[in-house]
Amino acid sequence: MQTNELIFATHNANKAKEVKALLPHLEVKSLSEIGFHDDIPETGKTLQDNALIKARTIHKATGKPCFADDTGLEVEALYGAPGVYSARYAGEGANSENNMDKLLAELDAITNRNAQFRTVIAYIDNTGKEHLFEGSVQGEILKARQGGEGFGYDPIFLPEGETESFAEMSAGRKNTMSHRGRAMRKLVEFLKG
Repeated sequence: MQTNELIFATHNANKAKEVKALLPHLEVKSLSEIGFHDDIPETGKTLQDNALIKARTIHKATGKPCFADDTGLEVEALYGAPGVYSARYAGEGANSENNMDKLLAELDAITNRNAQFRTVIAYIDNTGKEHLFEGSVQGEILKARQGGEGFGYDPIFLPEGETESFAEMSAGRKNTMSHRGRAMRKLVEFLKG
């Protein structure tokens, strides 16, 4: 293990909480916890681009090992949309409710509701070397919200082979199968290795 402190390049408290549960042996700090409040523009065309932009910005600012993720919901019938634009699908300043409303409206008359969540993690170690890890989970988009847990599109995403949406699952159960959980486990294995 190179270090016990690891910076997670996010201001999203829900994401930080999810990741801290996956890395209990490390001192994971979010951007808010290290006092970094600058906006990092996500100008990349892919999830990988955005994860690298965020990780490089924080590594340059702190000189410490850090990682960033970018996640997208990719809907088959919409040719992979919302994808890299998932967080701002209904426009700049839109929230999760607006994004889900837009997606449900677009899929209203569509029978193919296949989708996947995909996460790319960019990790920069204390030597400045970059490493990428990816995780995905297949599923489908529900016709209406189910559950009150989770965040983002969780209430309308039903993982393959499951009867509950991500928003109906406990955080622990979701972490065992989620896209972010799968990508994080690859990062954890790498850090242990």
